[in-house]
Amino acid sequence: MNPTLIGFLGYLVAVFVIGLVSFRLTKTIGDYLLAGRKLGPWVVAFSERASGESAWLLIGLPGVALLSGYGAVWPAIGCTFGIFFSWTFIARRLREQTEKFGAITIPSFLANRYNDTSHLLRWTSTTIIVFFFTLYVAAQFLGAGKVLNATFGWPPLSGMIVGALIILFYTIMGGFIAVVWTDFFQGFLMIATLVLLPIVGFVSLGGVDGVTEKIASFDPGLLTVGGGKTGWPAFLAALGGLGIGLGYMGQPHLIVRFMAIKKPKDLRQGMLIAVVWAVLAFWGAMLIGIVGLGMYQGSLAGDPEQVMPLLAKTLLPAVLAGILISGAIAAMMSTADSQLLVTTSAVSQDIYRSLINPRADHKRLVSLSRVVTLGVGVVAFILAMYAESLVYDLVLYAWGGLGAAFGPPILLTLWWKRTTKAGVFAGMLVGTITVIIWYNVTPLHDFLYELIPGFFFSLLATWMVSLSTTPRH
Repeated sequence: MNPTLIGFLGYLVAVFVIGLVSFRLTKTIGDYLLAGRKLGPWVVAFSERASGESAWLLIGLPGVALLSGYGAVWPAIGCTFGIFFSWTFIARRLREQTEKFGAITIPSFLANRYNDTSHLLRWTSTTIIVFFFTLYVAAQFLGAGKVLNATFGWPPLSGMIVGALIILFYTIMGGFIAVVWTDFFQGFLMIATLVLLPIVGFVSLGGVDGVTEKIASFDPGLLTVGGGKTGWPAFLAALGGLGIGLGYMGQPHLIVRFMAIKKPKDLRQGMLIAVVWAVLAFWGAMLIGIVGLGMYQGSLAGDPEQVMPLLAKTLLPAVLAGILISGAIAAMMSTADSQLLVTTSAVSQDIYRSLINPRADHKRLVSLSRVVTLGVGVVAFILAMYAESLVYDLVLYAWGGLGAAFGPPILLTLWWKRTTKAGVFAGMLVGTITVIIWYNVTPLHDFLYELIPGFFFSLLATWMVSLSTTPRH
């Protein structure tokens, strides 16, 4: 048997076992959606980080670095600061207030916080979550197809099927408990891949000087932080990369981790763990692309997002390559499972239990959640089959939509007592519409990443409408 395949299968067995064990621990809807708020800082931090950095970190960002060289440093910086800001200014207050208002989902928190008897906030936030997360999960399935195609030569569709089946299995079986513990395991695997692979790559190419000489021989511009661009285009590219960090505080699948920690005071330790993880991971992902530049000299331009698995197969022993390539699959799984679960909770908890059948027992809710998880997974898989975008682009679209819709309303809800229900609704609506329009109008999309205008228009709308309406707390 192929040694690389042996390493990959070993990883799959570990995930399978976690799913089976978690199934026995999942008894209530609180267990399925939030693990009963019993998690420690290490598990929460690794789960938040593994969920936050999907296929785009091990597939997308190295591909960007392969095309733009050190210009890929700006997303790395922006994301690291965004993670620090979210853990510092969102985590503790969200954990305390969601418990105060008896909420285990973001839509229910907003609805309960503003006593929304009209259910306007619940319906709006749920619709936004289902729309963008379905696209997001589709991107993860698409990434799985690329990795398994580059690694084993499987047709992309076959790789997508394998990735989708694995993710759906353990998410349906164990819910949030399975998700956070597989994330914990996957987070270690991801960071091992992102640290080890660039080190081996630089050593094999003669160190920093050797890589630099190889890149300089065909495009010296890629050795600058402008990535070969100068002036206004370089500034906008840097601003777009930094702007990605704005999205962290508005990602429901990430901030729900803050709600699951056992003790709010443990969030400080969790923040330190998460930030150290982020520094290692983002620089590692960028440097994988830089090594790829030195080794392939742009020859992967047809599909730059296959650089990570190709480097692993080229530079590492086969079994180790299989294990580390599993890090890319882990990145997709750890994000897709979380997004499936948040989408499931929005439908089962915020629509079915809150609006249709308030008396539904835990057994019915858990069963319904599993059915919804499967349904969303199937729709996402169909979308992935027909997707023409790169993983990086598709992820950033969904990331931008969620960050603009939820970031400013949640930030102001937690820190500004004057925020109103009408302001939160306006912020979610304006942020979502701005991102959708900006993304689909080519001159605007090419000019600036849609999250930046979406976030600031959402912030402005939340603030202005709140000032002009009466708060009802």
